Amino acid sequence: MKKALILAAAASMLMLSACAPNFKGEEEQEMVQKTNKSKEKAIIPKYNISDSYYKMVIPFKAGKARGLTTDRLNTRLDIDEFETGMMRLAQDSFSTKDYLFQEGQYLDEDTITNWLARKKTGNDLKKAEKKDKNFKNLGLNPPLSGSGSQEKQNEESPVYLAHMLEHDYLVRKDKDTIELGGVVIGLALNSVYYYRENVGDPQKEVNISDKKIKAEGEKIAQEVAKRIRNMDDLKNIPLTIVLYKQAPKSSIVPGNFIAKTDVKAGTSEITGWDNINEEYTFFPSTDGTTKHPDDAELFKRFKNKVETYFPNYTGVVGTALYKDDQMQEMKINIPMQFYGKSEVIAFTQFLTGEVMDYYGKSELNVEINITSSDGQEALILKKPGAKEPTVHIYDS
Repeated sequence: MKKALILAAAASMLMLSACAPNFKGEEEQEMVQKTNKSKEKAIIPKYNISDSYYKMVIPFKAGKARGLTTDRLNTRLDIDEFETGMMRLAQDSFSTKDYLFQEGQYLDEDTITNWLARKKTGNDLKKAEKKDKNFKNLGLNPPLSGSGSQEKQNEESPVYLAHMLEHDYLVRKDKDTIELGGVVIGLALNSVYYYRENVGDPQKEVNISDKKIKAEGEKIAQEVAKRIRNMDDLKNIPLTIVLYKQAPKSSIVPGNFIAKTDVKAGTSEITGWDNINEEYTFFPSTDGTTKHPDDAELFKRFKNKVETYFPNYTGVVGTALYKDDQMQEMKINIPMQFYGKSEVIAFTQFLTGEVMDYYGKSELNVEINITSSDGQEALILKKPGAKEPTVHIYDS
């Protein structure tokens, strides 16, 4: 297990030291968090990792629908991107300087589970009402079409909405009080709907077009906005809704956000959408070479340089985030065979120089993870415009 972290800044030479991360801090503040129903003690931490992250209120409150995300999304890649991407997009409406983050406290597990269900009709509705006198037909996904084989019904009426996630943003009301200042709702939509006609049957797939995903997502979002406004605590809170297209189960990159809308406080009507042109691309790959040939060639040269210097590796792979067809960040993973700490240091020194040679002049966030069978060995970070990267070598 890695027990300690050694941090260094490197230019032409790697310097190793036992410094702590450079947090930005101020005095810890004790506040009162006010809701319509209660007042609770809340603490605003003194440290903030960077302006790109929200401070989180202490004591930490788990989301009311905690745990549903891992059951509803296809891959860990989608789970991470859906949640962190929502925080990233929230900054357009709720700045990290003025707002604090808290996991969703208003949409609980039962509510979200009911909303993710299919709408029931006909005999299915009668059976549900007979089984539960208090049954509420709240499903946001379409009912199965009423005729034909199960395959035909699923083909005609796939499940569009895979998951919903709520994030809350708190704002200072006065010197000693914070309150809810905004809510972001993420709607994760299927690009592929998977189903089985009967238990034990082979899994079948229904591909959903981008046009259909967006149309259905916008329709669902309008209904979600109306329901949110029917909740007493959220009637007059600024609301942001984002649409996320999750990747197929076989994908080696996460899905991407496709649209965003802000709903003004006191209204439930969505008047328009801002399209989001983002995608993740894997390198090396045919898709990457076709869509981004220059970036693919640069990555290939970087990869070849690593191969020339250091033969004891199992592959160099990268995942790049593009916005409006321009690369914004690159994450590179390099697994190595571990033969000793000196070899890790030498390899990290070499890679640090290569990162600056290949990506130093770009306005990119670059992250390189060096791993072995024992876990993380080293981390290299290069921020946009930085003249020197930051390097972490993990002590064993």
